[in-house]
Amino acid sequence: MNLNEQIRRSFYQRYTDIMPRGAGALFFIQMFSTLAYSVLYSTLVLYITNGLHINDRSATGITTSFIAFNYALHLLGGYVGGRFLSYRALFCIGMAIQITGCVLLSVPTTDMLFWGLSAFLTGAGLNVTCINCMMTQLFRPDDKRREAAFLWNYSGMNVGFFAGFTVSGWLQLQNAYHSLFLFAALGNLFALSLGIIHWKKLRDTHSSLNRLTKTEQKSAYIKGMLLISSLILCLRFLLKNSTASNELIMLAGIFMLGVISFIALRQPTPERSNKIWAYLILAFASIAFWTLYQMAPMGLTLFIARNVDRHFLGILVAPQWVQNINTIIIIVGGPVLSIVFSHLRHKGTALTVPLQFGIGLLCIGLALSVLPLGIQLADVQGFVDFRWILLCYALQSIGELFISPIGYAMVGQLAPPHLQGIMMGTWMMMTGVAATLSGYFSKMALGSGLSTDPLITNPGFSYTFGMLGGAAILTGVALLFLTPVILRLTMEKKIPEESSAIVPAQI
Repeated sequence: MNLNEQIRRSFYQRYTDIMPRGAGALFFIQMFSTLAYSVLYSTLVLYITNGLHINDRSATGITTSFIAFNYALHLLGGYVGGRFLSYRALFCIGMAIQITGCVLLSVPTTDMLFWGLSAFLTGAGLNVTCINCMMTQLFRPDDKRREAAFLWNYSGMNVGFFAGFTVSGWLQLQNAYHSLFLFAALGNLFALSLGIIHWKKLRDTHSSLNRLTKTEQKSAYIKGMLLISSLILCLRFLLKNSTASNELIMLAGIFMLGVISFIALRQPTPERSNKIWAYLILAFASIAFWTLYQMAPMGLTLFIARNVDRHFLGILVAPQWVQNINTIIIIVGGPVLSIVFSHLRHKGTALTVPLQFGIGLLCIGLALSVLPLGIQLADVQGFVDFRWILLCYALQSIGELFISPIGYAMVGQLAPPHLQGIMMGTWMMMTGVAATLSGYFSKMALGSGLSTDPLITNPGFSYTFGMLGGAAILTGVALLFLTPVILRLTMEKKIPEESSAIVPAQI
């Protein structure tokens, strides 16, 4: 064996000591699969208005429904994955459907817009939960490496966001929407290829599908494919009726919170039941956070475009590029926070999940609360200095690091193995509920007037941002006070193992 081969094997051995096989593949799968969504997230409303010449109100309604459905459908992904199709199979099928959706969107007609969005949402809604479940099943429930893996994956996801936002801004300025959507399709193709190449590493381990006979599995596959086909048709109808769609998402969210509460009551042991109650408390905190966060592609984007002086360091900043403030902080901060958490745990000090959620809420509350101050210091024409936006997005991004990847890891720790898919899907669906609430608050900020003059619209923005920021800060403080209660709910008693004991969960 030569020296290079020894070095390569030594590095690989060290990596596998830190992370299980498959974690590295999922990092790059996450990165490439995110790229297409970032393109639509940042450019869809501009494409609908500038490329298809649809009015602002309709464009905003379609965009709101798109964002909300993207997250709400993660619940369905958690239900279908591991039950009708394996997580890895559903991911690959979803990616193929997303590619089809991007190609349809590249055809500049209203009809193709709805078909393309329906196909894209079907793929994205189903496969995002699969990535998280494939990552979760690589670890034992008490394996603390899971938190670090999700932080790294979250960083990889934001590499995809950075590429998508950057290219979107550049091509959108040239009105090259056809090329932009084909670029998005190419990113999905890379993700699909990686999923196929690493197929064996990503096999299901504890899913319901594994316990079925071959005949039962074949029947489950057919049901899964029929469900996917039906979903595309349903979304085609719902996207054209955005008001009804948003109401449906809110009702679905309330229903699922009731379902999870019922599941908690039916658990065979108090320990399992208490963990699910803790999950529900943190779910409400998550909704509060994401309601403010999802202001970004709606009310906050309009505020930046119309009420902010976007000249910074001699450059006119495109609206899509503002999102990269977030991605850069996440890309750098994810691995850094992972190292910090590992160091603290090694020293015997760990930041619990409720504490991290409280910090996240305080950060995003402060992020919106600084904007009214910036509005008060606006120039004579009402334009706010761009540095207030930098501060807002920096605080928001720090808060995101403390909630989003930590929340995914928490679900894997609190959910029983047979409920991980449904509870992961519900957790992600709550972001869809939050997006719908963000749409309501965005309309509040815009008011009923038609003026875009900053001097006229600034008071509405200032009131809404200040109210939401203050509410988030109060929620964060309340969660910090509830931390001891949540920790008691998640503690596990030692039980006879068939020879070992489970240590108390450190969440």
